Amino acid sequence: MLFDRHKSRLPSAEEALPGRATPEFPLAARHTVLGNPLAGPYPAGLEIADFGLGCFWGAERIFWQTPGVWTTLVGYQGGHSPNPTYDEVCSGLTGHTEAVRVVYDPALVTYDQLLKVFWEAHNPTQGFRQGNDTGTQYRSAIYTHSPAQASAADSSRAAYQPVLTRAGYGDITTEILPAGPFYYAEPYHQQYLDKNPNGYCGIGGTGQSCPIGVAKTDG
Repeated sequence: MLFDRHKSRLPSAEEALPGRATPEFPLAARHTVLGNPLAGPYPAGLEIADFGLGCFWGAERIFWQTPGVWTTLVGYQGGHSPNPTYDEVCSGLTGHTEAVRVVYDPALVTYDQLLKVFWEAHNPTQGFRQGNDTGTQYRSAIYTHSPAQASAADSSRAAYQPVLTRAGYGDITTEILPAGPFYYAEPYHQQYLDKNPNGYCGIGGTGQSCPIGVAKTDG
């Protein structure tokens, strides 16, 4: 993933690759760490959160290690081309970013707490880059599934910006948009760092604490 082809501009829908009607690869049945199904429909009462914060290998591990998370899977989101492949996303011609889908129990972990994990796990001021990973597929993103999630995401961004500014960072570049289609990634990407414990992880935060989601929950 390091030093993939550099892309500094998102393609328009007209410029994007055509994609395909169906995925080119299957999705594994169960999470290799949590043991729960990757694909929905999910049990009643669970909710979905979608985040992009750079290379999805390390990003997924951060969320599966978060108490209250029921399952995670990685994929491509925020672009134009249906059912893209990894190589197509890397080309910069699909418009997608690498994303993690987080299925969680809101009785055990709140959306605000997940937002706190998201903000603190990466540098959201870097635009089309995360550390050494460069290109549109590494942009920071929150894709929301309800008005409540959208409001919480906006509020958290507003709360975190002054903290980052005081620490010498620039403006947050995270895109916050309603969730569109989530196209799951190839099987070898799913829970990659469980299968490859010494594998590359480009995730690293700013060291600045986000002042949201600090209330503790039971469990």
